[in-house]
Amino acid sequence: MMFTPDVMQFLQTYGYFIMVPLMIIEGPIATLAAALLAAAGIFAWPIVLGLSIASDLIADVGFYYLGKRFGMKFIKGPGKYLGMTEKLVKSIEKHFDKHGGKTIFVAKSTTGLAQITFTTAGIIGMNFKRFIIYSFLGGILWSGFLVFVGYFYGYLWKEVGVYIKDIGIVIFILAFITFILINLFKHYESRKMFEDN
Repeated sequence: MMFTPDVMQFLQTYGYFIMVPLMIIEGPIATLAAALLAAAGIFAWPIVLGLSIASDLIADVGFYYLGKRFGMKFIKGPGKYLGMTEKLVKSIEKHFDKHGGKTIFVAKSTTGLAQITFTTAGIIGMNFKRFIIYSFLGGILWSGFLVFVGYFYGYLWKEVGVYIKDIGIVIFILAFITFILINLFKHYESRKMFEDN
């Protein structure tokens, strides 16, 4: 994993500041990329993990308050562009009756369903403290997994790259495919759980 001295200096000076907004907007991809760079020695993985958990929590609270403030108007308006539907909100809402905390925890590790689940939590007025606790616990697990995957592939990149030219692209693609496959599985399992209830 080769960087010019100027790029290294820039990343080490401003990387963490750039990382936070990227993680708020697109946490999983930004966390994977940051963990890859941590394996190269540019970032410290514990800081990457902490920022990932915190940034994710900020995004979760944002969706919670959108639901609390605007209710179904958000789902019918901007929410529909994020794949949110009234039918899915009602399915998730029913699930909240029995498994509110578990619902937040499970949905945390999915792309697409997470946003609508947190918005639904706001719409139905889930206890905010309880919401934060389960979101935080789910974040530790999900962000920890992403950092592990990113760091593992980054370490592989650093070690194998000494012997095989351009292996970095292959390893980056493998890391991305791993993330996509696991995310698709989690998305399927979560959607099935909501639809069954």
